[in-house]
Amino acid sequence: MANPGKIGVPMMNLVRLKGVPILQQLHLEERLLRTSSHNWCIINDGTNQPTIVMGVSGKPAELLEIESVLCDQIPVMRRFTGGGTVLVDPGTIFVTFICNKDAVAGIQPYPQPIMSWSGALYNKVFQGIGDFHLRENDYVFGDRKFGGNAQSITKNRWIHHTSFLWDYEVRNMDYLKLPARVPEYRLARGHLEFICRMKDYLSRSEFINRTIEAAKTHFSLRSTDLEAIETTANTKFCPSTRLLTMQELEIAAKFASQSNVSLYQ
Repeated sequence: MANPGKIGVPMMNLVRLKGVPILQQLHLEERLLRTSSHNWCIINDGTNQPTIVMGVSGKPAELLEIESVLCDQIPVMRRFTGGGTVLVDPGTIFVTFICNKDAVAGIQPYPQPIMSWSGALYNKVFQGIGDFHLRENDYVFGDRKFGGNAQSITKNRWIHHTSFLWDYEVRNMDYLKLPARVPEYRLARGHLEFICRMKDYLSRSEFINRTIEAAKTHFSLRSTDLEAIETTANTKFCPSTRLLTMQELEIAAKFASQSNVSLYQ
């Protein structure tokens, strides 16, 4: 029988995963956001292969070096939340909070209040480690980004999920174009001058443990596993996060090529 939790503190289910494919993770998150009435924290320590994940309105021709993506057969997907484009791989750690709108006292269910709450939570995680800040919508050490955020807000619930760059492959940054809209603090810096590795500051296990301890200051955590969630799955749910087809990427590549030609005419 599950513990009822501390009096006055909302219950949250904690799901710890390791190396789960990012598509499977995003399908799980979307289902829990839309069909569950519980609060959830999902931590996935790495994904199984390099994958590009765009926001719900992301356009491949504007965001990706599509010829390289096609040549190297890098999977590309469009997720159900907003935010920017990220290349995730085994060096990425994912942390997700899915909450009822009244789960956190004093937090209005709008993007900026949720972002500010998350910044305060991660201030506890990184206390005494590096020069941590929430800058615009990014988590940074100093002026270098290591955490990117995305959200979705429904009538009664919200999700805030983060991709943390514990480590990354330099060559993988070549698949991403410099986006047209960038944070002001980025200035004119390229990818490698803009980001940093969390592994230079703390271990994977220390980060995950600190995150769980910080979550405990807001919630009474109850561990559960993926199998238990899948057993009670709503089979009628159809997620919107999906892989882009080869045809879609080829069309985007053709569009990007035509746009480049017109620029130089």
